[in-house]
Amino acid sequence: MTHPRTVTEDTITDVAAARWASAHDPRTAELMTALVRHLHAFARETRLTEAEWMAAIGWLTATGQISDAKREEFILASDVLGLSMLVVAQNHRLDPAATPATVLGPFYIEGSPVKDFGEDMSAGLPGDPLYLHGTVRSLDGGPVAGAVLDVWQSDADGSYEAQLDVDEARLRAKYTSRADGTYCVRTIAPLGYAIPMDGPVGALIGRTAISPMRPAHIHLMLAVPGFAPLITHLFRAGSAYLDSDVVYGVKQELVVEFAERDPGPTPDGGHCDTPWLEACYDVVLQPA
Repeated sequence: MTHPRTVTEDTITDVAAARWASAHDPRTAELMTALVRHLHAFARETRLTEAEWMAAIGWLTATGQISDAKREEFILASDVLGLSMLVVAQNHRLDPAATPATVLGPFYIEGSPVKDFGEDMSAGLPGDPLYLHGTVRSLDGGPVAGAVLDVWQSDADGSYEAQLDVDEARLRAKYTSRADGTYCVRTIAPLGYAIPMDGPVGALIGRTAISPMRPAHIHLMLAVPGFAPLITHLFRAGSAYLDSDVVYGVKQELVVEFAERDPGPTPDGGHCDTPWLEACYDVVLQPA
């Protein structure tokens, strides 16, 4: 007869789940008991070996060690596993007419500088001039004034500020919609890029046939009082990898034409002496 203190392969899951069910907060208890049961089920289904589990622990350790204020390797891991988009989808069941939500990504940096309507956030960086403009409005079509659009993107080489050794804000800024809801971002066309392949996530991707590439896109974040918060991307129409985005973030409603324009007047009321690109997109917010 097995002593009641002895935990066996058959009883360990129930024993561990029961202990975690003692969490003082009911939601913590729910989360932790489910985590225990699913982890144990994974180990049983795959007949996980000790060597494999130690390798996994080493991978998790390395993922934490390479992460810092500018590099969020755990967010990247969540993204490539599809978990980030699943959590986004579960928590942002928006009206079909509202702008869809996507992932935050690992390269967001807080505290971007404030720019005026149409002010250039590319600060003279090489690349094709791009004007992104439109109206921030609610589901009923009414303009949303004073909406802050937190914008960030890669450069013409596919690199973000967080990946470079720079001391100032680079290709990120905050723009505010005007009284009629209109906004205008002056920047350069972003390039599609590979996720960082020099860390634990890249090493894991490298052992598969998964493409590490993302299509060209610009990130937007809006947190407007009275409306559901929105984190999204706008993808350049015709970009490579729209059908194989490594973080599963592409939605057809977010694919935008970057139309080629001749030198001349620009959407901010100014003038561009060289050919430029125009992207038009209305951000539609859902009431909270």
